[in-house]
Amino acid sequence: MNHFKTGAIALVTGMLASTSVWAQDVTLNLHQLLPTQATIPARAIIPWIEKIEKESDGRIKIEHFPSMQLGGAPPELYDQAVDGVADIVWTVIGYTPGRFPTTEAFELPFMTGDSTSSSKAFHEYVLENGMDEFSDTHPIVFHTHGPGWIHSNEDISSLDDLAGQKLRGPTRVTVNLLEKLGATPVGMPVPAVPEAMSKGVIDGAIIPWEVTLPLKMSELASNHSGFVSTPGLYTATFVMTMNNDAYNNLPDDLKAVIDANSGPEVSALFGAAMDAADIIGRNVATEAGNTITELDGEKDRWIEIGQEVTADWIAEMDAKGLDGAALVQSAQDYIAANAAE
Repeated sequence: MNHFKTGAIALVTGMLASTSVWAQDVTLNLHQLLPTQATIPARAIIPWIEKIEKESDGRIKIEHFPSMQLGGAPPELYDQAVDGVADIVWTVIGYTPGRFPTTEAFELPFMTGDSTSSSKAFHEYVLENGMDEFSDTHPIVFHTHGPGWIHSNEDISSLDDLAGQKLRGPTRVTVNLLEKLGATPVGMPVPAVPEAMSKGVIDGAIIPWEVTLPLKMSELASNHSGFVSTPGLYTATFVMTMNNDAYNNLPDDLKAVIDANSGPEVSALFGAAMDAADIIGRNVATEAGNTITELDGEKDRWIEIGQEVTADWIAEMDAKGLDGAALVQSAQDYIAANAAE
């Protein structure tokens, strides 16, 4: 009897072990550049992780590594997904200038408004126009932030006040815009902004209101200038994407979980998180007694310069063999369609 019991226990144990192997539980790491309390990690990425884990019945576990904890610099994140250093990354697309040219249409001046609708529009736009640029990974979400504002030491109450101001720009398109507006552009990833501000390397930065929260920009800069009417001054674009092998090696039912939590509707949720935090960011600056200047009264002057940036970009795309004007039109069409919903 003892031998029988021992054999039965061994058989059951073996079956359980076999079932565990058959279930193919998977642990993935997700690497990104911001601290966990920042808007997208706190209000979008972490809820997304929790949803994936729940809908996979715990068979997918995602370990979150914020603030570049796996090493490297923010511009290296996309290649970390390509090379498998990270299974999933979230990053600013413009941190790798010129690598994803079609996406830059959404970075053009006065192109987008709120993040919710423009994020959905951006995802749909990339699906039509730019997926070949991301073939070395498996994209999950494309999105934008809300309208960018100028946050500075000096009061920017008109276009003329930008002359000589050293302002951080996130992408090559916005750097061109700042230069044409009369500022001195300084390109850098957003985590470097607080130190650059405190050391006087820059006089300010163009970022959306929500980014002012983790950077504590309302303490570093006492002046905030921008446009309330839409479209806004600029936006930056983002991608959350997955290593191809990490995705392809999943069993079909777990791929389905990832797929169900990808796409334009999920992008809109990321955008909604941005929009909600924009309101909080502006309220914090107001409560701090900072100067908030709405520039809508002279918006036409800014738009005219923005059109020069767009013309430059169209010419660059044409030189690359892309139809720049058609890409701009496609972006505008998707933005208009989603704004009307």
